[in-house]
Order: sequence, then C-alpha cells, then structure tokens
Amino acid sequence: MRLLPSGTGALLVELDDLHEVLGLYAALEHAMPDGVLDLVPAARTLLVVTDTGVASLSSVAQAIERLTPREDRLDSAELVEVPVVYDGVDLEDAARLIDCDTEELVRRHTAEEWTVAFCGFMPGFGYLVAEGWQVQVPRRSSPRTKVPSGSVALAGEFSGVYPRESPGGWQLIGRCSLAMFDPSRDPAALLRPGTRVRFIAEQRR
Repeated sequence: MRLLPSGTGALLVELDDLHEVLGLYAALEHAMPDGVLDLVPAARTLLVVTDTGVASLSSVAQAIERLTPREDRLDSAELVEVPVVYDGVDLEDAARLIDCDTEELVRRHTAEEWTVAFCGFMPGFGYLVAEGWQVQVPRRSSPRTKVPSGSVALAGEFSGVYPRESPGGWQLIGRCSLAMFDPSRDPAALLRPGTRVRFIAEQRR
C-alpha cells in the first residue's frame, strides 16, 4: 500500500490489484475514519476524499494504514437484475475467444452474480467482476466509433453496460433497455460500487 496526497484534501491509495482495492474499500465503508467524505475505487487505486477541517490528511492516512481489508468485500444488500437480449455483434467472436459456443457464453454470463467493482469511463459505467468468471476476453483490435446505448459487453475480466452511445473497444454480446444513468434520478447511476448484478436472458423482440 502506498498513500500519496492528491491536492490538498484527498489521498490516493495505490494497491497491487483489484482484489486489494475491493478489500480496503469494504473496510473503509464498514469503519469510515473521521473526516472522510467520499471513496472512489479504481482498478489499482482508491481515492479517499477528506474534509481537512475535520481531520488532517496524515491522521486519515494513519487510520487507513491500521485497517484490515475485509474478505466480504463483494457483499451488498442491493441486487439489480438486468434483462439482456443476447444478440450482440461480437457474441460469436467473444465465445470463440474463450473457447466455447454462444449458448455456453450466455449460460456462463447469466449464471454469475456480478458486482460493480468501480465506475469510470463515463457517468454510470460500472466495471463488473464475478468470482466465478475466470476468463479474459481481449478487447477488439479496432475500437468502434459508436457503441449503442445499452450495449452489454466484455473486456478482460470485466463485464459492463454502456450507459449511452459512445466510442468503445469492448466485445458487444447483447443489449438491455434499462437506463444505466439518468440525471433526474436519485441516485443517477443505477450501478454503483458494491451493487450486485444478475444478467437475465430475454428473447429477441
């Protein structure tokens, strides 16, 4: 663990991998040190935003260093079911890349309980991981300039849903109609760090 000041009111905690990030994130959520306002996890870092009027950066850093990462880091009371039509343009390619047919890929994808490890790329885009998903799906060699809103995709160890149309290089395996991000909703993002997700296969309409 390496702690670095980020501006005057935050600490950037550098860790070895996502496993450590999730463990520390869960520990901080369980026992938030005085002065901590927000936590922003990423693949190998955790940004800890503080109120220096309540606690100094050094005291928050000491509190973080005393914490023991939690092994129940993927537990959450919230479960979101995401209905998916599995007809993505990359479905066959993605199945071939992990050495199975399309039916088996859909079976594996829907059998897992996924968890939002962190958010990024655009508002409402959650990077989902699953303990039983033990394959790495390479990104496309040539990213698309337009990925449709609601596209369900795979890249590396992650799955995700594009909240709106955007460029992207993930493998597109399906589509859903849920609004991943709605500024008029509270909270605006449907998928937030810690949220559990189940993908439910739907018939093409």
